[in-house]
Amino acid sequence: MATLTKFDQPVKAPTFRHVSTARRVKNHLATGLVTACFAIALVPLGWVLWMVISKGISAIASLDWWQKSQKGILPDQFGGGVYHAIYGTVVQSAVAAIIAVPLGIMAAVYLVEYGRGRLAKVTTFMVDILAGVPSIVAALFIFALWIATFGFPQSAFAVSLALVLLMLPVVVRSTEEMLKLVPDELREASYALGIPKWKTIVRIVIPTAAPGMISGTLLALARVMGETAPVLVLVGYAKSINTNLFDGNMASLPLLIYQELANPEAAGRERVWGAALTLILLIALLYVAAAVVNKLLTRNR
Repeated sequence: MATLTKFDQPVKAPTFRHVSTARRVKNHLATGLVTACFAIALVPLGWVLWMVISKGISAIASLDWWQKSQKGILPDQFGGGVYHAIYGTVVQSAVAAIIAVPLGIMAAVYLVEYGRGRLAKVTTFMVDILAGVPSIVAALFIFALWIATFGFPQSAFAVSLALVLLMLPVVVRSTEEMLKLVPDELREASYALGIPKWKTIVRIVIPTAAPGMISGTLLALARVMGETAPVLVLVGYAKSINTNLFDGNMASLPLLIYQELANPEAAGRERVWGAALTLILLIALLYVAAAVVNKLLTRNR
């Protein structure tokens, strides 16, 4: 009959020391302070949302608001809509995303998978610089280069170029962080099977990080949709829709708000609050879409 050794004896669970009253008091105090700070931070946010919703709901409740432009509407006349401004905001942001997203993903892949030496350091430094550039500086740079130097007219495409400068660092940083979260074991297993590095990145690394990358891209898009400086410097306001990206004035929601702020009539104030609420709803829709896409892609993996 086998005898039990000391290694076969059951191990007694470790006992934890009693938490002192002083530590409990400090814990409750810190929790209370953090909760109070969070509640205080919510006060101005809730107040802003309440003001925008209460003053803008009457404008967006009309179907004409979503289906018509301000063509033929006088400054003191109620009516019309922001269809032309919504179109301009979406198109300018979409063109910026078409340019910025591929560049940002390629830069992030380079920094994470290949980045070594001086070029990687310069790339990282330039991304950090772009992340801190104010929107007015980006707009003035595009104005000096695209309009003053190359001679192109003020247009919605120039606005998109300025938005690219603002969107690019956000895409690079979010994509870079998602790629770093991919376990190295997946890369090593792929290399062990003889798969080249570029194919490993395309077939394994990027699909694994895709949910976070898509969410980061949508959040970057939401970040640039409300920028005012580029539209003020690089394009003029139009009361009707303009489908030409490269010539002519084009309205957007930030530009409409700025235009109507100079209107002292009650109709102008209604359009300001309505456009502000519309912009908030568009950005909130993008945030919700980012969360939904992230959840769906994570579930299907």
